[in-house]
Amino acid sequence: MTKTVLVTGTSSGLGRATAKLFHARGWNVIATMRAADRETELTQYDRMLVTRLDVQDSGSVEAAVAAGVQRFGRIDVLVNNAGYGAYGPLEATSEEKIRRQFDVNVVGLLTTTRAVLPHFRGNGSGAIVNVSSIGGRVTFPLGALYHGSKFAVEGLSESLAYELGALGIRVKIVEPGGMKTDFGGRSLDFSNDPALAEYQPLVQNLLGVLGPMMAAGSEPEDVAEIVYTAATDDSDCLRYEAGPDAEQILAARRTTDDAGFLAGMRARFGLAG
Repeated sequence: MTKTVLVTGTSSGLGRATAKLFHARGWNVIATMRAADRETELTQYDRMLVTRLDVQDSGSVEAAVAAGVQRFGRIDVLVNNAGYGAYGPLEATSEEKIRRQFDVNVVGLLTTTRAVLPHFRGNGSGAIVNVSSIGGRVTFPLGALYHGSKFAVEGLSESLAYELGALGIRVKIVEPGGMKTDFGGRSLDFSNDPALAEYQPLVQNLLGVLGPMMAAGSEPEDVAEIVYTAATDDSDCLRYEAGPDAEQILAARRTTDDAGFLAGMRARFGLAG
């Protein structure tokens, strides 16, 4: 029986690469995005349903799941990929952006997960792959909101792995490092106020690190391979590091105490103390 995957955030980047990879491996794919009516490429694929899903709109989530089940009969894997990154000094960030960060990355992920759980529970099987980040294990300056949301994804995923494992539903976490996607463009929302002069040297230092990190990052197609591995791995492995930089940074975090690791990060971003 041909298996079916539902992927959120497939308009570009990792989500799009993931949808294409599953399709190339013979899967049915429910490719979801906020502006599905603008999609012209994925709609040409057989075994590919392109449909609207906005993780902040629970009605669209329920409708996408229902449409996928109606089209393909069942869903076997959910890939929670849709995400948003708010960076910048907290003082310069609006309450609206604070709420959006957690609404998309945390509440939206939970909304989508809840929508597929009755189906998975009825089948007695299923897999949920949550795309986190190295930013769910380590932090950069000026990323309190983004890192807070990804730390939440790590925690809720680990807890759900206990809760759902007994029902035959696997939960997996993929942790990419830098990626050559538009995350630095439309998916990265940087807040700043030049009048807050004390923060400006750090702002410039951070941007000087993030730019080259993304430019030298993994191709989304390579990270999609890790997503596929996680989705099809029946073992109890929970976390999957994706990319050489992710492996290097997370290894350093595991083997260095807080004081040493934080001192290294301060030096990297030109911070005193």
